[in-house]
Amino acid sequence: MKLAVIGGGGVRSMFLAKSIVQKAGALGIDELVFMDINEKKLNIYGSMAKTVAAKINADVRFSLTTDAVQAVKDADYVITTIRAGEDEMRVKDERIALSRGVLGQETTGAAGFSFAMRSVDALAKYCETVKKYAKPGCKVFNFTNPAGVVSQTLRDMGYDFTYGICDAPSGMLRTFEKLFGSEERSAKGEVYGLNHLSYFKSVKIDGKEVLYDIINNEKAYTDTDLRYFDKSLLLERNAILNEYLYYFYYREKAVANILNAPQTRGEQIAEINKKMTAELELIDIERDFDKALAVFEHWYGERENNYMAAESGVKRQTKWHFDIFEKDDGGYAGVALDFIRISQSGGTDQMILCVPNNGAIAGLKDSDVVEITCDIKDGEAYPHYFGEVDEQNLELIRRVKIYERLASQAIREKSRTMAVEALTLHPLVASYSLANELVDAYLEHNRDYTEGWK
Repeated sequence: MKLAVIGGGGVRSMFLAKSIVQKAGALGIDELVFMDINEKKLNIYGSMAKTVAAKINADVRFSLTTDAVQAVKDADYVITTIRAGEDEMRVKDERIALSRGVLGQETTGAAGFSFAMRSVDALAKYCETVKKYAKPGCKVFNFTNPAGVVSQTLRDMGYDFTYGICDAPSGMLRTFEKLFGSEERSAKGEVYGLNHLSYFKSVKIDGKEVLYDIINNEKAYTDTDLRYFDKSLLLERNAILNEYLYYFYYREKAVANILNAPQTRGEQIAEINKKMTAELELIDIERDFDKALAVFEHWYGERENNYMAAESGVKRQTKWHFDIFEKDDGGYAGVALDFIRISQSGGTDQMILCVPNNGAIAGLKDSDVVEITCDIKDGEAYPHYFGEVDEQNLELIRRVKIYERLASQAIREKSRTMAVEALTLHPLVASYSLANELVDAYLEHNRDYTEGWK
C-alpha cells in the first residue's frame, strides 16, 4: 500500500513519519512519499522524517519529491497538509484582522478566510492530480486549515473522496484517558458540530459515562484543555467544549490578550520556525541526526508551550521531548490511520471526522460538512444521528455554518460580494462595514493568489 503526504516539508513531518511508520506493518503500508514544493524545507524536515522512518522500520520505502504526480501515482491514500503563502502570509492574515479589532486566528477567526482563499485552489489542483494518477478509490485526508471552510469547499467542488481531519477531539479524549489513568483508546466520545466548533455530548471510558465526572473534576482544568473554560460554562452547555470554542465564548478576552501580547501566535511560530530552520540548515542531517534532533526539540518545545498562550494568558510548562520509539498517540496522522485500520478490518468502529451531515444534526443541510462521530464501515463514513441538539449550541453552529457555506461559494465563484456576505455573518466579525474592509484588505494581501476575483 502506498501513502503520500502533500506538504511533507512541514515542521511536523517527523510526527507524521513516526505515526505512519510505527503502524505501517500492521496496515500493510510499504511505500511512503513526502512531497513539498519548498525544496529547502523538504530537504530539512523531510530528511528528518525519512531518518526517523528508517530507524523505526527500514522496510518501508520512503522517498522525498517536489513532483506531485510522482507523489500520488498509484497511491491508495493521500494526506494534504499545506500552507500556501507559508508563515509570512499567516502573520499578515492575522494582523489585518487584529488591526480592525477582529480576532485574527487562522481557523476560527477572519484570518481563516484569507488562508482559505489561498489554500483551496492549490488543494483542488492536487485533488485533480489524485483523480488522474492515484489508484481508483483513493481517499484524501485534508488537514490544511481552516479545515471547516476547506472541507466544505472541496466537497462543494465535487471532491467527495476528501475528508477533513483534526486531532483536537481525539487529543482531548486522550487527555481524559490520562486523567483517569485509563488505557489508550478506552475513551469514546459522541461529538457534534463543526471543525474547531464541536461539543462532546457524551464521553465514555471503558463503557462508563464520565462526562459530568470530567466537568466536575478540578484537575481537568489544569491537566487538560478544559483549562481555557469556566466549569459553569460547561455545566450550562451540558457538554464538554472543543478547545477552540474559547474564541467564541471568551471573544473579547481573546482579542484583548492577543493585542496585549508581544506577538501573535502566527508571529511566534514564524519566528520560531525561522530560527529553527536557520540552525538546521547548517547541520548534515544524515550524518548528525542527533544534533539536528536536539535543535528541533528546543524550538518545537517553545512552540508547544506557547500554544494558545497569547490568546488565553495560560502557558504550558512542559519539557518537550521527541522520542522516536515511544508509542505514538497519533496526532492528525492517527486520525487518517484509524480510518485505514477500520476499513481494512472488515468490521465497524467509530471515529471523529469532517463529513457531510446527511440528516445527522437537525437544522443543518444534508450537504453541510460537520465534525461528528462516525461509524466507519467498508471504507465509508456514516455520521451518528443526533437529531435535535441543544438550542444554544445549534445557534452558534448554524451561524458559523452559514458563514462556511457563503465562504465556499465566494471562493468557488471568486466573488467579492459573497465574501463580504460571508464575513458579515461570521459571529466574530458580525459587521458589514468591517467585512467590506477585511475583504478588500485580503484581496490586496492575496493578489498573487486571487486572479479572476471580481
